[in-house]
Amino acid sequence: MAAKETEDALPEKLYSLKHDELPEKIAERAFTSGDYPYEDKLKSKHYKKDLQALQIELVKLQDWIRKTGERVVVLFEGRDAAGKGGTIKRFTEHLNPRHAHVVALAKPTETERGQWYFQRYAARLPTAGDIALFDRSWYNRAGVERVMGFCSKEELETFYNQVNEYEDLLVRDGVHLFKVWLTIGREEQIDRFYKRKLDPLKRWKLSDIDLMAVDRWHDYTEAKREMFQRTHTPIAPWTVIKANDKRRTRLNAIRVVLSAFPYAQKDADAIGLIDPKIVGTGVDEME
Repeated sequence: MAAKETEDALPEKLYSLKHDELPEKIAERAFTSGDYPYEDKLKSKHYKKDLQALQIELVKLQDWIRKTGERVVVLFEGRDAAGKGGTIKRFTEHLNPRHAHVVALAKPTETERGQWYFQRYAARLPTAGDIALFDRSWYNRAGVERVMGFCSKEELETFYNQVNEYEDLLVRDGVHLFKVWLTIGREEQIDRFYKRKLDPLKRWKLSDIDLMAVDRWHDYTEAKREMFQRTHTPIAPWTVIKANDKRRTRLNAIRVVLSAFPYAQKDADAIGLIDPKIVGTGVDEME
């Protein structure tokens, strides 16, 4: 399911937030960009019905996790504006917040910069009976830090030399680790940035890093490709979800997690099927 960067070439100058309005050629192809397989969004009534059923299953899952003492980590990665925060919100909306933690770390402090890179993430891992959902994770180093020059080549290579072993240790110690990458088309990203730019209630979401990311699409593509090549492993594989439709994204991300557990009173009909048109693995993104 490797996505094409664009259906056919458009002038690079169109991929910018410097225009007063979203360029028509970008807007008209935003939703289906990145080889997205659907032409329309999932209808609201179907989405709300399925989401409610899935959130009921999530409550059952959390109750089972509490009783069995399991530890669950779900990390969400993807390009800026891919929908990580919105997906996490639908995961946690009806869960007990004492035992379902969202981890969204700011840039490291001076103290943290002097520590082992994984240390501040390890401190946020869940205890028995808890779930931790990471809105970005230790993979910052393989993505934004690499592309924006916030780490050296030596630091990046050290990360790659350690990350698979780190995740192996987590999984072998009993942590259920899910690595979810939300992928969107280039035009869809621009469309979402424009909505942030023009909406006073969403403008806070548009950061300087987002603005720079627009011009570094291809750099992020290369970083993403290497990340999958080096970190998609049998013990800690990547799940990749085409995320141009936020509704389908949220439903399928929840299904991926629910489908992995034998919790009590599990309702397979309520969970439904993971959509193979938009859900794949890291192998699909290595080309």
